[in-house]
Formats: sequence, C-alpha cells, structure tokens
Amino acid sequence: MSLHILVVHGANLDLLGTREPEVYGSVTLGQIRESIEERAAAGGHRITWIQSNHEGELVDAIGRAVGRVDGILINPGAFTHTSVAIRDALLAVAVPTIEVHLSNIHAREEFRKKSLIADVVTAQVSGLGAAGTVLALGALIDLLQDRELSEPGGGRDG
Repeated sequence: MSLHILVVHGANLDLLGTREPEVYGSVTLGQIRESIEERAAAGGHRITWIQSNHEGELVDAIGRAVGRVDGILINPGAFTHTSVAIRDALLAVAVPTIEVHLSNIHAREEFRKKSLIADVVTAQVSGLGAAGTVLALGALIDLLQDRELSEPGGGRDG
C-alpha cells in the first residue's frame, strides 16, 4: 500500500547544521530530507515537503492536505509554542500526525516545554536528533499501514 505523507518543517529549521549545533546537531535539513525521502521511497511511499519560516505558509500547506494525505510528520520549530493556527489546521486535516523535535523540548527553557499541538497529534518524538525524524516517519508509516489493515476501507480521518 502506497501512502502519501506531508512533511512539515517550521521556523529556522532551514538553519540546521549551523544553528546551535550543540542543541540541534550538525545535520542539515537537506540531509534530513534526503533520509526521509529515501525511507519513504524504499516503501513506495510519496512525500510532500514544506519548510517555511512563515506561519501562514505552513497553515496553507496543511490546509491543502485535507483529503489528500494519509498522515503528517511535523516539526513546527518555534511555532510549536505559539501557533494556534497550526493546531487548528492539523485538527481540520484530521489524519494521524506525529510531532517531532530534534532536541528534548521538555528539558529546555520553560516556554519550550509547552507544545500547542501535543494534544491533537497522535504521538510526539523529542530529543533523538535528526534520527528521530526518520524514526518518526517509520512509526507513522507503520501506524498508517496497521490502520489500513484493521479498518474496512481504510480511510483518512484521524
């Protein structure tokens, strides 16, 4: 079964590899994208990718996914802690969604410990660095495939 997954990366993630490598590591977003696309292609799955530093662009991309994707993998970056709009867009799409963070947001500054999307996503992977993003993709694929097998006709509502 081929899946279509939307991969969303938010604010400042285009600076990975050079931005605070002691916190986020030295892997670039391009390298993460390559790993994600390789993992998806190995299973015959399709990825739609967006990275933006503009909240509205991310909200628009998530909104366009309604009825078109099977799942979402999202690292909203700093929007994790501020964006009700991204939260509402994820609710509207209503597909299984995994939230990913390279650093452990629960072991950082107080303001970073609160995710505005945590209660509307299926799961959260935090603190595993770039490898966590690929692991989260694998988990999302497994979840979607298990769901497809267990539900008559599958479906995309989450």
